Amino acid sequence: MSPSGHDIALIIGAGEGLSAAIARLFAQEGMRIALAARNAEKLFSLCKEIDGRAFGCDAARPDQVAQLFEDVEREMSAPDVVVYNPSARARGALIDLDPADVERSLAVTAFGGFLVAQQAVRRMLQKQHGAILFTGASASIKGYARSAPFAMGKFALRGLAQSMARELSPQGIHVAHFVIDGSIRNPGRYEPTDKPDSMLDPDAIAENYLHALRQPRSAWTWEIELRPWVENF
Repeated sequence: MSPSGHDIALIIGAGEGLSAAIARLFAQEGMRIALAARNAEKLFSLCKEIDGRAFGCDAARPDQVAQLFEDVEREMSAPDVVVYNPSARARGALIDLDPADVERSLAVTAFGGFLVAQQAVRRMLQKQHGAILFTGASASIKGYARSAPFAMGKFALRGLAQSMARELSPQGIHVAHFVIDGSIRNPGRYEPTDKPDSMLDPDAIAENYLHALRQPRSAWTWEIELRPWVENF
């Protein structure tokens, strides 16, 4: 078992940025890593690096989420850490938004979080142990102009996390929501030279996810807010 007390981590919505940083750090901690995305092929390089497993899954599809957990449990074991990272955006003036795009944004950002959490909790309750970590955004607590669908989804995800934390913490399941209040530095996406450290370092964010896993049960937090030190509150 890893120093954090967890063995199998499932990261959903995996890619090259924050989720990759979390996967690398959790693997260094001794956890076995399962990565899930709609396009599993893009995960093969990272899987080779960390000796992880890749799975295809559309998080907004109940059948695919159920199958994902069955596959991970069969091939590795039931995950005792689940990170929910997917989101979808539909931008534009409110009167110009396509309802189908808005529906998809809500399905991926919020409904998928519910589907994943439900499957995870069904397994974690058996052992009274586990952690579910949700990736939020600035839009989790403040809606921006021309970005209503993203705010709707992230507000809903935050509400889900808060409700789950109140229900499940007494049953041994740590639920935490991370408000990422700023842009994340990713491969090919860096801050301007005249604004150093104006973006969040994904490795630094990952350290906070690990810190949450290490928190003693007597002092769990349900939410952590992170922003670059130069950003105004």
